[in-house]
Amino acid sequence: MNGCPMLLESYTKKIFRAECNPQFESLHCIATLDQDVSEALPYLNAVLGGFEYLKDPPAVIFRSRGRLITVHGRQIAVNALRDEEEADKILDWLKREINQAWENRAEIAPITEGTPKPQVFEILKLLPRTNCRECGEPTCMVFAVRASEGVRSASDCPLLKAEARQHLENYLGRFNFDV
Repeated sequence: MNGCPMLLESYTKKIFRAECNPQFESLHCIATLDQDVSEALPYLNAVLGGFEYLKDPPAVIFRSRGRLITVHGRQIAVNALRDEEEADKILDWLKREINQAWENRAEIAPITEGTPKPQVFEILKLLPRTNCRECGEPTCMVFAVRASEGVRSASDCPLLKAEARQHLENYLGRFNFDV
């Protein structure tokens, strides 16, 4: 940072398993922010291409590899984590991104809308729809949902013909999955 004070300096995190289903293997993380980052959210959304943007109260939601990351003014929530180390990496990365977006806000056009979302039925139309399970999913519909979330890609469907694979890659390439 260029000598500007950081917007987000510190937070307190809590790691836990879902109370509604304690046998789930994945962890969740809630980080309570010591500083309010609400004003930075439209800039963060512009830089990272949030999946969804909520206006009142402001929050930006990202989807990455099957997990949801929600940044509120005073809180960050992350689901489907492997361990506390992964939570720390994501929180440190978000802290840097929030501060950098805030520092560079004069050069960033704020965005208060989410990015376009892939449509499950558009993906399904490109799949062979055999429900062969060779991809590891129980049905082509489940595969399409997972592809719309950024968890699956065209290369994960072994029955896709080259032309359909290219169409699916082109379609999915229009969306920002990598946060």
